[in-house]
Amino acid sequence: MKLRKLSACLLAAAIAVAFFPMRAQAISNEEVKAPSALLMEAQTGKILYEKNSHEKRACASITKVMTLLLVMEALDSGKIGLSDKVSVSEHAASMGGSQIWLKPGETMTVDDLLKATVIASANDCSVVLGEYVAGSEDEFVAQMNQRAKQLKMNDTTFKNCYGLDEEGHVTSAHDIALMSRELIRHEKIFNYTKTWMDSLRNGKTQLVNTNKLLKSYRGITGLKTGTTSQAGSCISATAVRDGVSLIAVVLGCPDTKTRFSSASTLLDYGFANWSVTKPAIPPEAANPVDVRNGMQSRVETSVDSGTSILVPKGKAGDVKYQVKMQDGIAAPVRKGQVVGKVTCSLNGENVQEYSIRAKSSVEPITFGSAVRLLFRQLLMAA
Repeated sequence: MKLRKLSACLLAAAIAVAFFPMRAQAISNEEVKAPSALLMEAQTGKILYEKNSHEKRACASITKVMTLLLVMEALDSGKIGLSDKVSVSEHAASMGGSQIWLKPGETMTVDDLLKATVIASANDCSVVLGEYVAGSEDEFVAQMNQRAKQLKMNDTTFKNCYGLDEEGHVTSAHDIALMSRELIRHEKIFNYTKTWMDSLRNGKTQLVNTNKLLKSYRGITGLKTGTTSQAGSCISATAVRDGVSLIAVVLGCPDTKTRFSSASTLLDYGFANWSVTKPAIPPEAANPVDVRNGMQSRVETSVDSGTSILVPKGKAGDVKYQVKMQDGIAAPVRKGQVVGKVTCSLNGENVQEYSIRAKSSVEPITFGSAVRLLFRQLLMAA
């Protein structure tokens, strides 16, 4: 009887492996103590776990993720520079909460303001940066909300750029992951988020990072903590191991211990169960495509394969690739035009798609161009 039961169990397991997609080991809501949470793989944007992820909540100083994103974009565009010296306004100096006690008229470089904003979560420095980028805090907050819409952060409304509790100032774990993912595309931010201690004002002002995971979690790279009475204890934590880049967001924890343990639990789950692999694009994906009624009869192609594939650990070799190319396209053809796709699947489930694009433009053939082409061919034959 025991042998029959064992055989039945083995048969059921074999059927499950054969007919159902392999998935990473699940994590329960009870294991994540935070009332609202989300885990995302940053390269692909794939959500690996979520718990009340669209619940609108206060987020305290995690607000500064968007502040920092706009500042990094202004730096990358050349609008501002790290060495720029900025004068502190009366408004900025009046901020409450965490701060470095800026004085009206005091000057500080953008670099130092970023240090204080990231490491010490300084509200006054956040406002100075916002005013410098946009002219006023109100205009900067308007730009924050505009950027949130562009990122499809549909649960979010910003009322300030630093995160103190204010009526209607809300976001969600899902939206925080979206803006965190966008911020870490700017690798300069890690110069600040990975720093444990620093100082300003010739050593007179000491900065200690509010993200204690920097001292306790292997692979941690940032990103931002936040705590207020309405928001509770929150964090957006980023970490990288073996090419896997994770964003763990937890909101509304009762204390910092729960905040850090919940984030660690999410990150542990992600690193234990998931891996990334580079796509093995089939050679036929680079085949040229026929062009009808064009100045050239074919156009060369290339594949957008910069994004890695996220798979359960140990399953990278099981990924299947299918190439679908258009049989032919009519001129005109634009450079970069999509002419096919590569679909990557694992046990019948699509895990990634890559576009196949034209490497050059092809103009349509006209009477004049046909005459010129014929003339050139006659000259070559002579």
